[in-house]
Amino acid sequence: MVNIISTKNVNVHYGDKQAINNISLDFMKNKVTALIGPSGCGKSTFLRCLNRMNDVIEICKVEGQIYMNDTDIYSNEIEVEHLREKIGMVFQKPNPFPKSIFDNVAYGPRIHGFTDKKNEMDEIVVTALKKAGLFEEVKDRLDDLGTSLSGGQQQRLCIARAIAVKPEVILMDEPCSALDPIATSIIEELITELKESYTIIIVTHSMQQAARVSDKTAFFHLGNLIEEGDTTKIFTKPDNQKTNDYITGRFG
Repeated sequence: MVNIISTKNVNVHYGDKQAINNISLDFMKNKVTALIGPSGCGKSTFLRCLNRMNDVIEICKVEGQIYMNDTDIYSNEIEVEHLREKIGMVFQKPNPFPKSIFDNVAYGPRIHGFTDKKNEMDEIVVTALKKAGLFEEVKDRLDDLGTSLSGGQQQRLCIARAIAVKPEVILMDEPCSALDPIATSIIEELITELKESYTIIIVTHSMQQAARVSDKTAFFHLGNLIEEGDTTKIFTKPDNQKTNDYITGRFG
């Protein structure tokens, strides 16, 4: 299996506080990896290292090595905007722009200069909405505001927006925590379909969700990576007692 992202000895500090301790973890192409662990264990902080979202936090310092396709993403030669085109992100709370459904999806391809031809942009938008499983629901109302959609539809719109710039990796930070069970189920089915084209790394507080959608699971606790491996093994026969205690509900 090919690793698309490799991390080695990653440490993250917020001022004097260390949030991530010496983590090394690889992510395989076209697989879903779930990062699990109790609140405040560092999983979202670690996720944000992978597309340099922590750069916007002044007191945050990231050390260690993070490579995507053998390129050091923290190298001075890397343009962060280009990196985030390759590594898209979907946040916990759906955050559509106050624009039309069409313009939400077209926004990234426009600013990255993908095309200035209307028919080509139409095709990019339709393709992204289809891949996000939303096109049939919105095809007659592409001029409506993205914010007029239901919560689950808004989250799929945000996934379409991430897909539209043709990323290789999609990061998802608790993408279903604000959604009802039906919307959650739709997003989970979508994740399974999307891994044919993308590598997905998902932070989730729901162990059931991790068990349902992921191929690999990494368990974080107090800023440390306790254990990682095939999801089935982590959930049925973990090597570490802490992992076992967490997944059986003894803490967390």
